Amino acid sequence: MQLYLLQAQEQRGTFASSYCVLSYSGNMAALCSSLRAKLLWRQQVGLLHTGVRLLAADKELLVKLRKRTGYSFINCKKALEQFSNDFKQAETWLHQQAQKEGWDKASKLQGRKTTEGLVGLLQDGNTSVMVEVNCETDFVARNSKFQQLVQQVAVSTLRHCQSHQENMSSYVKGFLSGEELLQMKAEESLLKDQLALAIGKLGENMTMKRAAWVKTPSDIFIGSYMHGILVADVPSLSNITFGKYGALVICKDSDSNPKSNISEVGRRLGQHVVGMNPLSVGSLEDESSGETETKMLAQSFLLEPSLTVGQYLQPRGINVLDFIRFECGEVAESTESSHT
Repeated sequence: MQLYLLQAQEQRGTFASSYCVLSYSGNMAALCSSLRAKLLWRQQVGLLHTGVRLLAADKELLVKLRKRTGYSFINCKKALEQFSNDFKQAETWLHQQAQKEGWDKASKLQGRKTTEGLVGLLQDGNTSVMVEVNCETDFVARNSKFQQLVQQVAVSTLRHCQSHQENMSSYVKGFLSGEELLQMKAEESLLKDQLALAIGKLGENMTMKRAAWVKTPSDIFIGSYMHGILVADVPSLSNITFGKYGALVICKDSDSNPKSNISEVGRRLGQHVVGMNPLSVGSLEDESSGETETKMLAQSFLLEPSLTVGQYLQPRGINVLDFIRFECGEVAESTESSHT
């Protein structure tokens, strides 16, 4: 066929142009065949790679990972795809990335003031703890992620307190500085790592300022009060009380007082400590110096101003041994002091 065409074209004097057409057609066919083969090879390789590295994220796992970690859908999807829908590996990777980003952000925000925040109060049996964690704005203080950080600090402090196994004839009280808190364990990491995660998520500078804990024997009780209470809307935070001012009052009572009365008296004493800000307990023999009085028992009782605190307590058979007061954002001269 090709020979016939060549002969025919040669007779017409157009041999050169016809030869070019035939050569072009032959080259195009070869080129198409080559491209088709390469395309099929690339598709096969691409399928192999996507099967290993870019398996589509499972929708149910994506929703679960998003709900559990709080990270964006994009990052959760990326994590699941990277680890072929291995939930545990994806979650670990997300935390590692967030922690790294959090530390980077924390170093950039380090100089910014943290005058807002929350005091957290947590009680378990004969143990009570109070912590203060600060942030830049009240808006962040109301965020559940920040409140979860405060809860983590309180729980770690509670465990630290409960690790003291000594036989007590009286109460034991302790304080932890911000630096000490950062080095404490929180589940599988340290509190400083949880701080970095919170900074990365919320974008504000934050500081763990201080913590106090009290542990008592059975004949001593702890009264507590929180002012400016912020009610958390997350069920997992129901075991801790948040506010701007907090007080723990350590008391010894006579056996004649019903438990309900003791609890109410303890709350009222805590309210007095928050409102009147005494500097020491004092004694029943102290005479009141009026509005400038700093000894608790000699101060006019906040809820019954006609009586001093000592006069209010005497007929009830309750003695105040000590107290701790936290005010969010205050500059404390020395937290680790006795008020007796």
